[in-house]
Amino acid sequence: MKISHALKTIIVTLLFFAFYLILKQYFSTIKRSLDGLTNHGLSSYMLTYLLIGIPIYIGTYLIQPKINIFNNLGLANGLLQPLWISLAFALPMLLGGLLFFHLKSDISIPNMIAGTIVAGFVEELFFRGFLFGQLFKYTKLGFIPAIFIGALLFASGHMHQSQDTMELFGIFMVTFMGAVLFAWLYVEWEYNLWVPIFMHTFMNLAWYIFEMDDTALGGFLPNLFRWLTIAIAIIFTVYHKKKKNQKLNITKDTLLYKTIS
Repeated sequence: MKISHALKTIIVTLLFFAFYLILKQYFSTIKRSLDGLTNHGLSSYMLTYLLIGIPIYIGTYLIQPKINIFNNLGLANGLLQPLWISLAFALPMLLGGLLFFHLKSDISIPNMIAGTIVAGFVEELFFRGFLFGQLFKYTKLGFIPAIFIGALLFASGHMHQSQDTMELFGIFMVTFMGAVLFAWLYVEWEYNLWVPIFMHTFMNLAWYIFEMDDTALGGFLPNLFRWLTIAIAIIFTVYHKKKKNQKLNITKDTLLYKTIS
């Protein structure tokens, strides 16, 4: 029995993302093995993500074998425009951190690169480019069902940051909404993954170098700057599309179910 491409996309996406999650459980083991070969922790860290991401690359190819996987995942577009756009979005957090918080005294450059650049790139590539992107682009699933599983897993991945029930709930909600925002930006910037990658990186950078909070939740002032960053990203994106006479891709007609053109 021949299955539709949409159904094949759902099966392949969920199956190969599950393979990635299985491999991710052996992250520390793989990294320790690579440490012995590279003698460089950051290099081993990046290589480990490259290896455990193999199911993502295979899955992307199987879904659309005629499309270059870099293009399919949103990495084939230019970097400069997304870079300055994302920097402008993140200015409230970066300037707010600079003006109202002290720099952390224990900043490690390798850890900073791992926690900002690598984390931002990998999480957006795997969660938004693959898990969300393939489901939303190639099936009739609307934005909400396409993002739900990925946002749930993405938020759950940050639950190790606290043991307090209410704080855990706050962390979950903040990271869940972050996943929704990054997916929305990905779609509205015409599937250019560099926009959410850079924005994610700059937001992580502000959280890493300034003494805002030890968890993703934060207090009043850090969250004020975070919500200003989010507001600017949304307002500018909508303004940019209207200025170019482009319709928003995420509307009431694409929230739950959409027609494939």
